[in-house]
Amino acid sequence: MPIQQSDVLYTAVATAENGRDGRVATDDGRLDVVVNPPKEMGGSGAGTNPEQLFAAGYSACFQGALGVVARQEGADLSGSTVTAKVGLGKNGDGFGIIVEISADIPKTDRGTARSLIEKAHEVCPYSKATRGNITVTLV
Repeated sequence: MPIQQSDVLYTAVATAENGRDGRVATDDGRLDVVVNPPKEMGGSGAGTNPEQLFAAGYSACFQGALGVVARQEGADLSGSTVTAKVGLGKNGDGFGIIVEISADIPKTDRGTARSLIEKAHEVCPYSKATRGNITVTLV
């Protein structure tokens, strides 16, 4: 169920200049980065790119959701990491993205880790936002 404006607890604001070959900054100045297309797409690769920023946000959000689920299940997440790989490719007449999420949870057995990852995927806001729109694979 989508949230309503009255449910919003925080709003992030970022502004881009010159699209994929320019600059992106948040209104509070905490993030201010040069963005350039990656070399694989004919760019200089000198700056970051939107896919890297998306991967960073998704992995951090997913780790947070994993923490919520782990606390509910009494699982130990210490030393865990979450990696998001965001691929960009041709999609019909434009481009699309595909995501692969992996988590390393060293203090749990494989079955428990898999269960936690699947439950986190159900509650993670990024997973909810992308569900049904792009392919997200949990590995």
